Amino acid sequence: MRLSNLLDEKKLANGLPSLAYTDSEFWQIECETVLANNWTFVGFAHELKEYGDVLPISVAEKPILLVKNTNGNIVAFHNVCKHRCLKLVDQAKNVGQMICCPYHAWTFDLDGKLCASPFFGGPDRDQPSDFNADDHCLESVRIKVWHDWIFINLNGNAPPFEEYAAPLIKILKNVNFKKISPVGTLEFEKISTNWKFLIENFIEPYHVPFVHSKTTKQALQDHYTIVEGRCLGSGVNLDEENTSSDKLSVSSKYLSLFPNFIIGTYFPDQRYIGVHLNQAIGPNCTSQKRVIYTAEGHELTKDEIEFHKKLWTQVHKEDHEICEWLQQGRASPVAKKGGVLSPHWENHVREFQKLVIKSVMEYSKIDQEKIQF
Repeated sequence: MRLSNLLDEKKLANGLPSLAYTDSEFWQIECETVLANNWTFVGFAHELKEYGDVLPISVAEKPILLVKNTNGNIVAFHNVCKHRCLKLVDQAKNVGQMICCPYHAWTFDLDGKLCASPFFGGPDRDQPSDFNADDHCLESVRIKVWHDWIFINLNGNAPPFEEYAAPLIKILKNVNFKKISPVGTLEFEKISTNWKFLIENFIEPYHVPFVHSKTTKQALQDHYTIVEGRCLGSGVNLDEENTSSDKLSVSSKYLSLFPNFIIGTYFPDQRYIGVHLNQAIGPNCTSQKRVIYTAEGHELTKDEIEFHKKLWTQVHKEDHEICEWLQQGRASPVAKKGGVLSPHWENHVREFQKLVIKSVMEYSKIDQEKIQF
């Protein structure tokens, strides 16, 4: 099956073929398209607290550096010195007012300007006669900090963020994001699955009563799916909210913004919020972090925070196991055509996969005749 065939409208449709989750060539194309052309979620603003805080990350296999500058703004650069292209920073830390290359001590300020290139022109001079320091500053990366969440657009081709994220912003219009506060973080080790499985699993309600029977009481018939452009997700409306048990039983929305931003709101009044950072590392590996926020007018006690951290750790582990099995299943020839999607419960999964394929098909180097699925 050719890629273009996956965009055909069908009542009963196949999912993405196995190569979309396992093939190294497909992954490299995703890096150049899906993860570069769009606003990719990369971090949490509250983790850069003071000016001089820096956070090295990897996006589409490219080293990127998030920096809090002296004006209190978070900026992004390619994490590479302009001298010998050394990776500048390898761990989160505070660098004070300057970023110094460990190789030859080229030094940049927090806005990426080259401030020193010691002895580059010889034993008694820092700059050769034809050297212009402004030509050798750090290369900036397009960035948007939306509330507590940091997005970058690697190639600069995405629409303005407010236009790009308009469907999600509209759905969340009643949430006062100025009043949210992070109260808990769950860090997970690398998960042996493709990043797309984690997104698809999060937005899809079909699995909930089967995979999460020990941690939820949300009946399948109470769920619905959401398809709003780049915003895909699901929701559940309950007549009675239950917070007394050790199972999740509250009205919720589970939303994504293509490609990798995930946010969950809980209770009809968005009493608390959960945001996932899914970092794609390779075709078979993803890292994940979840931050829990309280919303306006709803404080959580220490015991309640610990309860939610424990509950969501269990829920995530249930999902991670399933997603790793999904990945393992893609090694079978049975998975070549991608299985089959429910037209009712997985219509939004289909739309997510179509966004992936549309991005991949824009790649100029792809040969439609050679890449057959």
